[in-house]
Amino acid sequence: MAPILEMRNIVKQFPGVLANDNVNLSVEKGSIHALMGENGAGKSTLMNILYGLYSPSSGEILLNGKETKIVSPKDAIDQGIGMVHQHFMLIPALSVIENVVLGKKENKKVLDLKKDAQDFVELGARYNMKIDPYTLVEDLTVGQQQRVEILKAIYRGAEILILDEPTAVLTPQEVTELFKIMNQLKDEGKTLIFISHKLKEVLTICDTITVLRLGKSQPSVPSAGTTREELAEMMVGRKIILDVPKGPYNPGEVVLSMEGVSAKTSSEKLDNVSLEIKKGEILGIAGVDGNGQDALIDAITGLCHVTDGKVTIKGQDMTNASPRKILEQKVSHIPADRHKRGMVSPMSIKENMILINYYKEPFSKGPFLNWKYIKTVTEDIVKQFNVKTPDIEEAGGKLSGGNQQKMVLGRELTRDPDFVIAAHPVRGLDIGATEYVHECLVAERDKGNAVMLVSTELDEVLTLADRIAVMYEGRIMGILNKDEFDITTIGMMMAGSHK
Repeated sequence: MAPILEMRNIVKQFPGVLANDNVNLSVEKGSIHALMGENGAGKSTLMNILYGLYSPSSGEILLNGKETKIVSPKDAIDQGIGMVHQHFMLIPALSVIENVVLGKKENKKVLDLKKDAQDFVELGARYNMKIDPYTLVEDLTVGQQQRVEILKAIYRGAEILILDEPTAVLTPQEVTELFKIMNQLKDEGKTLIFISHKLKEVLTICDTITVLRLGKSQPSVPSAGTTREELAEMMVGRKIILDVPKGPYNPGEVVLSMEGVSAKTSSEKLDNVSLEIKKGEILGIAGVDGNGQDALIDAITGLCHVTDGKVTIKGQDMTNASPRKILEQKVSHIPADRHKRGMVSPMSIKENMILINYYKEPFSKGPFLNWKYIKTVTEDIVKQFNVKTPDIEEAGGKLSGGNQQKMVLGRELTRDPDFVIAAHPVRGLDIGATEYVHECLVAERDKGNAVMLVSTELDEVLTLADRIAVMYEGRIMGILNKDEFDITTIGMMMAGSHK
């Protein structure tokens, strides 16, 4: 059977970067085809070429065996290609149906929104996606917005549907619903391209897998019979330990205690949160992004004002203490936004390494910095944490994202912490760097330190945590012990159900 889509010898050159290097992709009609690869491997670039957002430097695209030119998203839509981007392309202030008909080629000067809305409702019912067409997009949940994007593409006649990291913002139940919709579309003969870095999901839903590595395509493999370990090795080029071994769970005394803590940041709130973390354990904080995780960290680290309740660290009342005073309690903070909270981009690696301890001996002697000692320490950390850089005078902002994260990680973990707060520590990292970060966090736990791991990657939390607290709208829905870990239960808690 001839493929519905072929991309042959696609090259895309940006200034100083070869994003796609003679990439080949062949997709069968009526299949779900995974496109995998690490950050920067060229996945999104390739799909942006297919959707007309970029023009290839060279190469050809064939649809149903015929060469075609796609120079704009309108071209792509006209030729039956739809794309649901990782960051949705909806206009929040408009209604669902207004978003759906935007750019529709049949549109005349006067829109018949009533007829369009009726057709949209019928389409939604067919795929069990019931959404009020007159609701404003800004009033929809993230999962509902994604369904609108999918229905919009189908409504416009998409036969090939590209889904870019579609599960990144969904609860487990929403992922299950999405997979049902994907299978229904496949059964109707539509073709789906699923961009993802989640190994388990790809093996669950996809028929065929193509991996990009350093801009080059690897030979496609069937998902049946392929293992997570094999996929990881295809992506990185070496064997990867996906499940980091941990020592026995032997928690000690309480390091962090929060009693009825309420707080508010510019975008999130905490509502009467109580929890504790002990020595020798990793407490995972699970939840869909934006449900109070940032406010929780800010309340602990002194970066927002606690309006009610008490924060205790190692027996000391630290409620509304200054960030410096809290860090001096041997607390290390690996922030979610390394650029905003973890480093100063124009500063050298050497200078970034002393942002927290610069005023202490032996980093300084009186008013003078001890540059000889700082140089030695920085070189040791760069070597220990494999930060790839020409030298330690390089500006932190010039490092790759993975090396910036390793720089921040190295600084925080060599401060001899008793309590480590790790917020999305592997976001944006490749599988190889992820493996290393996970090993470091487990090593802290096995040394008897307390670790709080905040992550929206449920697999990461399930793999590393000894206990899991689930957050929803600023509240803790419950705390689960290891023997209570269950994806269905956690998913319901992520959606607002109490334990």
